[in-house]
Amino acid sequence: SGQVRGLCGTFNGDQRDEFTTPEGDVEPGVAAFANAYRAAGDCPALGPSIPDPCDGFPESRERAEAACAVLAGPAFQ
Repeated sequence: SGQVRGLCGTFNGDQRDEFTTPEGDVEPGVAAFANAYRAAGDCPALGPSIPDPCDGFPESRERAEAACAVLAGPAFQ
């Protein structure tokens, strides 16, 4: 605890600094945070909105929606 930093967060009990960049800045959003760790040229930068993960794997959408339905169901309300 308190000894990590990066894409896994800081693990120090303070959620306000979970998006700390390699430069030590705290980003307010996921896209800017993830882009701070992106290797230039290796993958496209994230835009302001988070892409739907099912768009990349349309053949898995039905299985993913069924699995997520459990989390949205009465057991977790």
